[in-house]
Amino acid sequence: MAKKSASASYGASAITVLEGLEPVRKRPGMYIGGTGLDGLHHLIWEVVDNSIDEAMAGHATHVEIRLMPDNVIAVTDDGRGIPVEKHAKTKKSALETVLTVLHAGGKFGGEGYKVSGGLHGVGVSVVNALSEWLEAEIERDGGKYIQKFKRGTSQGPVKKVGTSKKTGTTITFKADDQIFQEISYNWTKILQHLRQQAYLTPGVRILITDEREALQSGGQVGNVKSYTFFFEGGIASYIQQLNLGKDVKNEEIFYVKKEFENDNMVEVAMQYTDSYNESILTFANNIHTLEGGTHLTGFKTALTRIVNDYSRKNGFLKEKDDNLTADDVNEGLTAIVSVKLRDPQFEGQTKGKLGTQEMRGFVNQAMVEAFTMYLEEHPRDARGIIEKVSLAAKARLAARAARDTVLRKGALDGFALPGKLADCSEKDAAKSEIYIVEGDSAGGSAKNGRDRKFQAILPLRGKILNVERARLDKMLVNNEIKALIIAMGAGIGEGMDVSKLRYHRIIIATDADVDGSHIRTLLLTFFFRYFQAMIEGGYIYIAQPPLYKIEKGKEKHYVFTDQEKAAVLKKFGIKDEEEATGEIKIQRYKGLGEMNPSELWETTMDPANRVLKQVTVSDLEEANRMFDTLMGSDVAPRKKWIQTHAKAVENLDI
Repeated sequence: MAKKSASASYGASAITVLEGLEPVRKRPGMYIGGTGLDGLHHLIWEVVDNSIDEAMAGHATHVEIRLMPDNVIAVTDDGRGIPVEKHAKTKKSALETVLTVLHAGGKFGGEGYKVSGGLHGVGVSVVNALSEWLEAEIERDGGKYIQKFKRGTSQGPVKKVGTSKKTGTTITFKADDQIFQEISYNWTKILQHLRQQAYLTPGVRILITDEREALQSGGQVGNVKSYTFFFEGGIASYIQQLNLGKDVKNEEIFYVKKEFENDNMVEVAMQYTDSYNESILTFANNIHTLEGGTHLTGFKTALTRIVNDYSRKNGFLKEKDDNLTADDVNEGLTAIVSVKLRDPQFEGQTKGKLGTQEMRGFVNQAMVEAFTMYLEEHPRDARGIIEKVSLAAKARLAARAARDTVLRKGALDGFALPGKLADCSEKDAAKSEIYIVEGDSAGGSAKNGRDRKFQAILPLRGKILNVERARLDKMLVNNEIKALIIAMGAGIGEGMDVSKLRYHRIIIATDADVDGSHIRTLLLTFFFRYFQAMIEGGYIYIAQPPLYKIEKGKEKHYVFTDQEKAAVLKKFGIKDEEEATGEIKIQRYKGLGEMNPSELWETTMDPANRVLKQVTVSDLEEANRMFDTLMGSDVAPRKKWIQTHAKAVENLDI
């Protein structure tokens, strides 16, 4: 009876229409961020958002996502079902209005939803517009209804096809290959997103199945993967999962949930670890606000003030001591700040930053009341936190002295660059690039093969310090890291200024062996932890040198994979490398130093021929976890990861 009543209150009159749908196919990037793989996956997020909104409103408990053959996606929930009766303004069914009119949905004005993430009608209509076809199946008011669409256009009115005692919505769609560069759904990426949504919506069961390989030739059933997420503990359980295997400083996870007037709600969970980095995830109506916003500002401001007040009150800070800074207080912190509000104001089309001003005060108030009490009621946990942040403050002062020494030395030497750096003559950073190579041998080839006008070369000796296990003060006494920092020219830590970067392409070029992979990982860890702004700015690249040179007479091929090598040999009429005759020469490059300068230029440094991979951080949370697993001090997670992925390694040079 409760569901019937809820369905009755959510009718066509709750659907408000703002404008038409035409711009979506012309400018899809404005609505989903782009037409690459991120935009493709955004289609799933938009449809799932609607189901999650039903759950947040208390009308759904199950959401199912199916990845089916031929790249078809189906999302089902047991919510109220999108209304199907005629809409007063559009004279079409409410379902067709929601699916064909941009900004038409139950979240603009009416009482359809108090809070929502995906703006119902924006998301699903955009998905409809960008799909080759879409089918909506609705169960509500005792009936089952279906309506079909092609590239956003209705293929006929909504039809009643049967009866049903259930309620809910199923949206099935196939992304349009006229819009998207590539249609390839990533199972891991989808799992990560849905796991996050399940933590943020406790009590909702989210099932995902991958049926793409289920139907083989002859109708045989193949592999079907499935996963179910259900977390009653919400974001406190999320913190526990993020900190799995880490040395925590407060055993009792801090958690607060506080409701304010006008359906505003603040939820915070946090715990400190022995890490040197902070990991703060923020959400507004379950939307991951990657750029933070007012809720993050309110949280950080409150946290810094509370910790300073407690430290002084309990004698951890003396009168003469300076206050702990936000960086001190955030070191080693894992936190989730999730807010719900009726009318969120986001900055930017992709909802990356929350701009609702009053939310800063709400988060601040919730933190001041609850975290102050937490510290008083958990003295052992409080001591662990204060000792952690106090140590961070001491390290900050030591790092500042070390950094100032490094930069002052550069200044006294007339901003002297490292002696090993072979700089370029170009002074415009936008036209300049630097190759970071391993060893003198590769450095020699690169220096002799480069274009001196715009290419600089910095050879590194051996493996740089693993910065995942070292603070800034320890880093700055490492000669290789010091050379890197001075060569780039942007500073580090508090004084870093990306606008002063001397090269707008920083290219990591390491050997194609185990040592080279390790050095590349160490360098990526260094950039991820201390120069994330450079990654976000698109300045970091990885060079892709060839694995083989294959020669037959005057014909020469450089190939980058074993598959490419096999294809070239096949072109020469050879099925297997062992069949290669004396007239065919195959050279395996294990290091850049094995190439002469002309080969290195031709394959790895010439902008006309080279292959560079731009380093991006599309999922900060997963990247943070991966660096911690691979480079952190805890051996057990790394051992487990290696054992899990060892079978995937096809060729290993030792």
